[in-house]
Amino acid sequence: MTRLFISTGEVSGDLQGALLIEALHRQAALMGLELEIVALGGDRMARAGATLLGNTSEIGSIGLFESLRFVLPTLQVQRQAKHYLKRHPPDMVILIDYMSPNIAWCGYFSQFFPEIPVVYYIAPQEWVWSLNSYNTDRVVKTTKVLAIFPEEARYFQQKGGRVSWVGHPLVDRMQTALKRDSARAALGIAPDQRLITLLPASRQQEINYLLPVICQAAQQIQAKLPEVHFLIPLALEKYRQPIEQAIQHYGLQATVISDRIGTQTDAPETSITLQAIAAADLAITKSGTVNLEIALLDVPQVVLYKVNSITAWVLKHVLKFSIPFMSPPNLVMMRAIVPEFMQDEATPDNLAQESLEILLNPERRRTMMIDYQNLRQVLGEPGVCDRAAKDILQLLLTK
Repeated sequence: MTRLFISTGEVSGDLQGALLIEALHRQAALMGLELEIVALGGDRMARAGATLLGNTSEIGSIGLFESLRFVLPTLQVQRQAKHYLKRHPPDMVILIDYMSPNIAWCGYFSQFFPEIPVVYYIAPQEWVWSLNSYNTDRVVKTTKVLAIFPEEARYFQQKGGRVSWVGHPLVDRMQTALKRDSARAALGIAPDQRLITLLPASRQQEINYLLPVICQAAQQIQAKLPEVHFLIPLALEKYRQPIEQAIQHYGLQATVISDRIGTQTDAPETSITLQAIAAADLAITKSGTVNLEIALLDVPQVVLYKVNSITAWVLKHVLKFSIPFMSPPNLVMMRAIVPEFMQDEATPDNLAQESLEILLNPERRRTMMIDYQNLRQVLGEPGVCDRAAKDILQLLLTK
């Protein structure tokens, strides 16, 4: 029995972990290996076959002050995992995204289990926003990197890392996702209904900072286009109440939808969120992995992101933190293929104006679709998760 330990967090990490676990089991069966997978992750990973040592799907934030309340929960689940791993050492460690906790795991395994190979899949985006070499050095010294972006692969190779470029796992996931007409039929939406999908939050801080702005923008759009309807798929059930309260407060013609509790599936063709995106004429969305899902479904989008104003000031004036873009499609292409509004620019007026321009100007939509085609080529060919799983298991066999 070969034991793997996987560490990730937040909703997106749980999804990527589940996809990888499924591929690991497929590839292990072909190699005649029997796997035991223990993990820090979420319900999706558990359904894919992992034994959870701690649930981290709701632990995470972006920002200096926003992350403080997650320090103790993170340390607690890591202590639980360390206690288990000392008694049952894994044959290999796989780190997925979740930068700060997983950077800490790099140091831990380097110090206490230097003989155990460590793989970082979806590594920290140091190639975009590295403030110093600390994180890069930790990754390069202790891990093999399975890169999802070509530029990421080049960066870690130049820093002396062992790197394989496997492509982005969402390429696999989107292969069976429903397209516009099928998604509308599944959701019971008329073909000619003007529909905007709102994606405000997968973290609590986004409910606080992004939801009001998105709803105010939606209110302005509704005033100009009275026939519009909004869909809001839930990332987590606990966000239903604040979102429904916001809909009522701003008088929006909106519907909150989610997978029924207990029947949630990771299959792309039955994912309520992916159906809500595919059915839309436009998505107004937070910055994150979802931006790539939207692009791969050929839906125009407007992106925003905000953090605590003190965090923003410290990042800009003290840490001198500056990045060219925030949303993954723009970062991958290193140009503005989707409109994004950060911090002070993330206003209802800006969101509404840009959204109306995209909805009412066919040329803007055509340009974005061409950019999406180019983006798709950079993300790699299908089979990403199986390539990653095969690379991981080959490394295990040759250690």
